[in-house]
Amino acid sequence: MLLVVLSLTSLAVLLRIVANPLSNVFQKQLTQRSADPLFVIAATYGFLTLACLAFWSQLRFENLPAAFWQSMVLVGALALIGNVFLVKALQIGDLSVLGPINAYKSVVGMLVGIFLLHEIPSWLGLLGVLLILAGSYVVLGNAQQRKGFSWGVFQRPEVRLRLAALVFSAVDGVLLKKAIVLSTPTTAFFYWCFFGFLFSLVWIGLTLRRQWPGQVRLLFSQRTTYLALFLTVGLTQLASNVALAGMQVGYALALFQTSALISVLFGYQFFRETDIVRKLIGAGIMVVGAVLITVFQ
Repeated sequence: MLLVVLSLTSLAVLLRIVANPLSNVFQKQLTQRSADPLFVIAATYGFLTLACLAFWSQLRFENLPAAFWQSMVLVGALALIGNVFLVKALQIGDLSVLGPINAYKSVVGMLVGIFLLHEIPSWLGLLGVLLILAGSYVVLGNAQQRKGFSWGVFQRPEVRLRLAALVFSAVDGVLLKKAIVLSTPTTAFFYWCFFGFLFSLVWIGLTLRRQWPGQVRLLFSQRTTYLALFLTVGLTQLASNVALAGMQVGYALALFQTSALISVLFGYQFFRETDIVRKLIGAGIMVVGAVLITVFQ
């Protein structure tokens, strides 16, 4: 039993659960200090790409099939867009709200399965959807104004950005799993960094040509926070790759949802966000719903 708990896959899942919300903390801190979300993501990809070069001999480059390259190019583009949306959402929204919203990724996956794969969800899966909606009522409600959940909350820009981010993330996760199967977790990690950096440079060239010098100066002035971000994002993605290589995507995503609870706690600890007990209860309900959808789909 102890060997199972301490297995590489289990450790990767635990590491990812903690590192992911911690990286969100650093992303939010940087955007509060005038860092542009696109530059934050580009700098992260760039640093991780350079860091990977230290392990060049451990990477696999030969005999990779065309399907691998197709998957990684799409993953690079989708992950970049999703991450920029995520950081922009964190810039204007509460971490303790945006973290639990990630549970909707399970609903997105279920809907894709219905319409594209003709997979009919079980009654437990439908119960999971109801639990996520119920959790949303608690997390997104306004206690001070005595207002609960309404569909109008999806008009809030931070919520819409977070939902868009999780859609891109859900799709790139499936493609990333395919790339990992065709290579190794570390090889897929390198190209995740490389293609993300390449695409982000193109995006910066089109939209931040005047702002990037100031962003570079900010990077050096906030180098400690940036370095912490680089390390936590790298750990998050590498741990995700190892977990996806060792278990089914659905089970991995279900376990990853528990990071929503940590996001709520970090929202209080680092940003003094309010109504934490209510949000913890709501996040817990949403986590259970996400687990039911992904495990019993």
